[in-house]
Amino acid sequence: MTELTHFYDLFKPSHYAIALDIDREKKLISGQTTIDGTATQAAISIHQKDLAIETVQANGETVPFTVDNAADAINISLKAAGDVTLAITYTAPLTDSMMGIYPSYYEVAGQRKQLIGTQFETNFARQAFPGVDEPEAKATFDLAVKFDEQPGETIIANMPEERVVDGYHYFATTVRMSTYLIAFAFGDLQSKLTTTKSGVQVGVFATKAHQPKELDFALDIAKRSIEFYEDFYQTPYPLPHSWQLALPDFSAGAMENWGLVTYREAYLTLDPDNTALDTKQLVATVIAHELAHQWFGDLVTMKWWDDLWLNESFANMMEYVAIDAIEPDWHIWELFQTSDVPAALSRDATDGVQSVHVQVENPAEIDALFDAAIVYAKGARMLVMVRALIGDNALRQGLKAYFEAHQYGNATGADLWAALGEAAKMDVGAMMQSWLEQPGYPVVTASVIDGQLTLKQAQFFIGDGQATGRQWQIPLNSNYSAVPAIMKDQAVVLGNYDDLRTAAGEPFRLNVGNNSHFIVKYDQQLLDDITSHAEELDAISKLQLLQDLRLLAEGNQLSYAEVVPLLTQFADDPATVVNAALYRVAGDLKRFVTPDSADETALKQLYNKLSQTQVARLGWTPKKGEANDDQLTRPYVLSASLYAENEAAITTAHQLFTANQDRLATLPADTRVFILTNEVKHFGSQALFDELLEAYRQTSDASYKADIRAALTSTPDPELIRQIVAQFENADTIKPQDLRGWFRGVLANDKGQQVAWDWIRNDWQWLEDTVGGDMEFTTYITVITGIFKTAERLAEFKAFFEPKLNTPGLTREIKMDIRVIETRVALINSEKAAVNEAVQAAIQ
Repeated sequence: MTELTHFYDLFKPSHYAIALDIDREKKLISGQTTIDGTATQAAISIHQKDLAIETVQANGETVPFTVDNAADAINISLKAAGDVTLAITYTAPLTDSMMGIYPSYYEVAGQRKQLIGTQFETNFARQAFPGVDEPEAKATFDLAVKFDEQPGETIIANMPEERVVDGYHYFATTVRMSTYLIAFAFGDLQSKLTTTKSGVQVGVFATKAHQPKELDFALDIAKRSIEFYEDFYQTPYPLPHSWQLALPDFSAGAMENWGLVTYREAYLTLDPDNTALDTKQLVATVIAHELAHQWFGDLVTMKWWDDLWLNESFANMMEYVAIDAIEPDWHIWELFQTSDVPAALSRDATDGVQSVHVQVENPAEIDALFDAAIVYAKGARMLVMVRALIGDNALRQGLKAYFEAHQYGNATGADLWAALGEAAKMDVGAMMQSWLEQPGYPVVTASVIDGQLTLKQAQFFIGDGQATGRQWQIPLNSNYSAVPAIMKDQAVVLGNYDDLRTAAGEPFRLNVGNNSHFIVKYDQQLLDDITSHAEELDAISKLQLLQDLRLLAEGNQLSYAEVVPLLTQFADDPATVVNAALYRVAGDLKRFVTPDSADETALKQLYNKLSQTQVARLGWTPKKGEANDDQLTRPYVLSASLYAENEAAITTAHQLFTANQDRLATLPADTRVFILTNEVKHFGSQALFDELLEAYRQTSDASYKADIRAALTSTPDPELIRQIVAQFENADTIKPQDLRGWFRGVLANDKGQQVAWDWIRNDWQWLEDTVGGDMEFTTYITVITGIFKTAERLAEFKAFFEPKLNTPGLTREIKMDIRVIETRVALINSEKAAVNEAVQAAIQ
């Protein structure tokens, strides 16, 4: 029996009783699972993966069964269809794959410890217990866990613990839920608890490697997020508690298990006294994202994985809605504009990209759906468009109806559009079809043709693309009243431009607010009008101008050389969003220079020109009470100044390092990475390398770890680079979950690229064995793609990855990434001379 038949069609579970006896020392799980359900035929199948099945009984009698490992199946022969109680005994290994039930490793006071946790999304519950491991197969669960318990250890799960009998911890019966949301954990934990206004108990749990104060920030954000959602959704949080757990080893960023949300330590624990604002914002949005899922994903779940976007796109939008409400001074939507939006626009412009809604059946390909730039970021943009179109009142009313209709059950995208459309009194589904079912997005060309202001839409590609006549229903959001709210046709003529311009009194613009998923190409007359009034634009509009011009340059619809003058025009802008867009373009210019060349020297001079006024204004030391924009802009300009090899910057960073040499972790988190990186690059030694690597091993501060990684991977010393790569497969130093960041750091270092590239090609099998089950495994390929830019590297990339094209889950990524590198190489070849001339002109 193959996975193409959903097992739920044959057997519909209603209740599970799961008893697990876990021996950490032997790395062995002994399990007994009893499942009440209804069989629609006598021959049924349920899921298992790597379980050693000992006995299968149906209604108390032993029945024949076979195990089909290729289909992750136990095929069971019943006497007849109808209601049945299955009882299955089995054993399973405790693995180190970060999937199923697995140990996390950490140290406290030099003593190695482990914390047992779970990760069952997408289809890894079958590694813990037999069952129908599909989102639609919702049931209630009784969980009992016994383990080799030590004094003082804690066990937590989706529901409260009710009793302990013969060493088994019994938890309250769950509500009706999907298998992939079951979770539990046990070990030597600390916690902090609070209660929401409505009586929900909220807790944050972590190992004792952390200081107690590192739990405070997450506890506050979690409590206020739940309170916000209960009000916004007008639907109570349906469980007695909401635990947030930091796992030392965790492959994803976080996971929305109902009532027991799990996180990477970096996304939950932080030092409230020394953490950069952008890190606090990141942690807050991750927590708000997972808690949005407690309703949208957990209470109502997608019917099948093809509607994964229904969970993720929505939670991705709601994380910003929630944090904007509870921390309004952060202006958190600016983070959406500088992170999610550019990620979606770049990825979605490559021919071959998946649409937001994707048909999928093969379990090996389900994980490939988790394309963050599409299912999370682009999907969230779709919903931002809907929210802007229908307003919050209709959104909340529609969601309330959606939850009432589908609670404890499953839904499809069509169900959501129906609920929102009913509330808004418009056909939301018709508009959204063009965005969800089609890959890509349009470029709207705005031109004055024979005196008439004319708009045309066509699919936008970075690189070669097959134009198949796709059209979208585009919310245009113009500042001119003559422009329709939605552009449904391929072209529209708006009227006499001179008359429209006189009536409006300002330059013509589209997509004001940058909330719709398209870019604009203005003809020269319209663009000149905008740029000559650029100082009158608000910060988001400046970001959008730079963003759209950068993408048009990437798509070879204009030259990067035309964008360079705008960089100096906007260089002193205090807004973070403007600096984010500006330095994104500036970063792209590095592609066009060869290391240690005269062109690179000129580019460094441009970086110096762009950053020097801001560095002088902001300085190296964060000031108490300074504006958020100043805190968030400082990293951009300090990074630019150091790339420029500004002598004053190098000296200041070195002085700060020297003055704090015995307490590097206490350097201000806003600037610490630049101080450490500068020291390694310009004043590095074996002793410094050893000191920082040991600090990396010892600290539990994820932000400090990230700073050390960035610093060490920037070393120009070939011997030290070899020492870093030698640690790649040493989990005691670099955890597998953190390896991608180390690999990228070395690969992006001109002095380390060859060593890193050789390593991944030589040790690909080790990498696949170690993190191949991880839904983010394909991002190792994406990381390489983001860096390679020469014909030689392209040829090597193709030689290595093309033989892997038929590997399930890798096919789309490899095909797309070959296109991305080909496009970049062609762009550099055609644009290099013009870009470097423009840089020379800009520094005169």
